[in-house]
Amino acid sequence: MKEKVSINISARHVHLNEETFKKLFDKELTIRNSLNQIGQFAANETVTIKTDKGSFENVRIIGPLRSYNQVEISKSDARKLGINPPVRKSGNINGSEKVTIATNKGEVTLECCIIADRHVHLNTLDAKKLNIVDDEPLKLAISGVKSGIIDIKAKVSDDGFFEVHLDTDDANAFLINAGDEGILLK
Repeated sequence: MKEKVSINISARHVHLNEETFKKLFDKELTIRNSLNQIGQFAANETVTIKTDKGSFENVRIIGPLRSYNQVEISKSDARKLGINPPVRKSGNINGSEKVTIATNKGEVTLECCIIADRHVHLNTLDAKKLNIVDDEPLKLAISGVKSGIIDIKAKVSDDGFFEVHLDTDDANAFLINAGDEGILLK
């Protein structure tokens, strides 16, 4: 299988559950702009993520609110924060790194920080057509000045929008811009 796919770059961000959001804000989560993944959005609200060794301000919340709390960063971000988060599929926060999420209202310290695994989103119909199952290891061929082939995993959901998500470190390593295309290989 060789399938052309758009690449999107995932910068540091957080997912919050309702309980944590209420500890950090006295308002509702509001939409700044919709994302390609159906029903998901970048919120107007931001937080600071910090450790004893460093911090990042204005980290965007990705909505809607989830059933879990998660901070997704790159390895470069982790170095500034002085932590070593595991590379994981989104939602798998067991054994992840502890960080503090703060706003003017308050802060919470949670074991919730990961480096997201490289992945390609597919809806269930596209996955069936391409004979791909959730979590299946795949390859992404990247062309250009710094071309290469990297490992990615399938992330299948009913409302998935067909695109690859790479973090800023991966995008920078291959000189990728949001909207560039790669070839999905099985």
